[in-house]
Amino acid sequence: MADGDTRAEVLERLTRAGERGVLRFITCGSVDDGKSTLIGRLLFDSKLLFEDQIRILENESKKHGTAGDEIDFALLLDGLEAEREQGITIDVAYRFFNTEKRKFITADTPGHEQYTRNMATGASTADLAIILVDARKGVLPQTRRHTYIANMMGIRHAVLAVNKMDLVEHSRARFHEIVSDYMTIAENLGFATITPVPMSARYGDNIFQRSDAMKWYDGPTLMEHLERVDTATEEEKAFAFRFPVQWVNRPNLDFRGFAGTIAAGTVKPGDEVRVAHSGKTALISRIVTADQDLDEASAGDAVTLMLDREIDIARGDMLVDAKSPPEVSSQFAAELLWMTDEEMLPGRSYLLKAGGQVTPVSVTTLKHKLNINTFEKEPGKSLKLNEIGVCTLNTSNPIAFDPYTDQRETGSFILVDRFTNQTVAAGMIEFSLRRASNVHTHAMDVDKARRSELKGQKPAVLWFTGLSGAGKSTIANLVERKLAEAGRHTYSLDGDNVRHGLNRDLGFTDSDRVENIRRIGEVAKLMVDAGLIVTCSFISPFRSERQMVRELVGEGEFIEVFVDAPLEVCMQRDPKGLYKKAQAGEIKNFTGFDSPYEAPEHAELHLETGEMSAEQAAEQVIQRLIDNKLIG
Repeated sequence: MADGDTRAEVLERLTRAGERGVLRFITCGSVDDGKSTLIGRLLFDSKLLFEDQIRILENESKKHGTAGDEIDFALLLDGLEAEREQGITIDVAYRFFNTEKRKFITADTPGHEQYTRNMATGASTADLAIILVDARKGVLPQTRRHTYIANMMGIRHAVLAVNKMDLVEHSRARFHEIVSDYMTIAENLGFATITPVPMSARYGDNIFQRSDAMKWYDGPTLMEHLERVDTATEEEKAFAFRFPVQWVNRPNLDFRGFAGTIAAGTVKPGDEVRVAHSGKTALISRIVTADQDLDEASAGDAVTLMLDREIDIARGDMLVDAKSPPEVSSQFAAELLWMTDEEMLPGRSYLLKAGGQVTPVSVTTLKHKLNINTFEKEPGKSLKLNEIGVCTLNTSNPIAFDPYTDQRETGSFILVDRFTNQTVAAGMIEFSLRRASNVHTHAMDVDKARRSELKGQKPAVLWFTGLSGAGKSTIANLVERKLAEAGRHTYSLDGDNVRHGLNRDLGFTDSDRVENIRRIGEVAKLMVDAGLIVTCSFISPFRSERQMVRELVGEGEFIEVFVDAPLEVCMQRDPKGLYKKAQAGEIKNFTGFDSPYEAPEHAELHLETGEMSAEQAAEQVIQRLIDNKLIG
């Protein structure tokens, strides 16, 4: 902050509105390209630092700085102690500043590959990306990765900030060489503008002021460009009304409103809106805020909408322009950025969250992966940490969406692990699959209840899970025999038997195991619909897939039976000789030996078969069916 500036003077400047509104931008690039230093310099040169802040920064620079006796501006952003000690950025740091012409919100994102997920988080709400390149090192793989992710996240304006020009003697030739290399990879990605700027963030060259050392550069300074760039397209300004409902507000019998933030478009009292899922329509009667009713509201406004009549609306629904509704589908293609160490497996069930919409989802197909170095499409079966791919997804319930390239707010989603609640992927919807709108459920006169009544029993899935050799198939066979002797209608699905037919094309990799259980789950669901009691004997090593099968059938129709025998006991029994082959290296990915088994945490029945006979275990299963009133 300039000498003599007071807090009051700074606060007065902050209240002056910029003529072009708020610009949200990120800084990204490879490690140590100067991202944090650049934002620190922007804050310093915009004269928004108080004198006490500058004193603290000077002291911190002596303790942790990398700029010798000078101020290390990066320390303004590196707030975590780990960041300061290592001299890197780990988390996303947001800062606000303004000039006479505009207000800015900037996100300093980490450069390390392992923190790519953090960079994607910062990019998801940005209008512009400043992609830094160290003039000494040139374009690096992480430069390519961040450029692609910025474009993937919907950023349409990029600044190529060739930093540390002072370390290459402000070479014009080096600058143009880097620009040429960068344009080779970025010009076909779809950015509306790419603006190269040579600079030195440490010394402030071409940030606010033009550099005397680079008089050959006749383009705008960084701040000149940021102040005048127009990021809103005419299509975005005119986009149809979208309002994800976050809360149904009903404090009394006379008030029923729908609260949320407008994602796109504008709305006025009297406008006709539609509930995207049901198609029911109504007119807007009031636009309510904490202060007063509004005559009009637009994208970004947090409001409560009231309608002229009662229609069924709940959290997760979307109110939309009645004449321009979004797509509503359960199957669509999307680009995924995988954000966790545990790889993505097609067929595994996750939770999809899009606005207020939450539904189980599975990735049905990985169409291709992206080679981040060449941007070429490559085949693959799964996605690993920081990998990007185009997939098809299938949700349990249809969701309302617009393609991400048309509307970022309603075209994006995250995937969440159902057991750890960890965000595992960020997704951008490309288009709905045609088959989703052409396939319909046909109502049948004879349903599950009628079939069950004819058989005189309640249908159920008895899911026997455990290690090989624990006794699953033996116990399931005894249970089915006892049920048949009692006149019950049953069917048995066994892990080995189905691999002779339905699943003969599957191996034993994690992805094949997931698909194996997905297919069996669908077959078991059909048999329950037929009114049968189905015994299923499968190692089924993953909790996610067992939970997926549970959710395919009705409440109380899935009974998980954990057939639990110690690994040592299973290896001693080894009825098929599989453990011996695994020890000899003849079998790979054998569960319990070199592939994990996730034991049930809340099984309906726990059979410790190292301490009981198969007959005793089968009797316990039958008794559980009687206790649950599934059989008499």
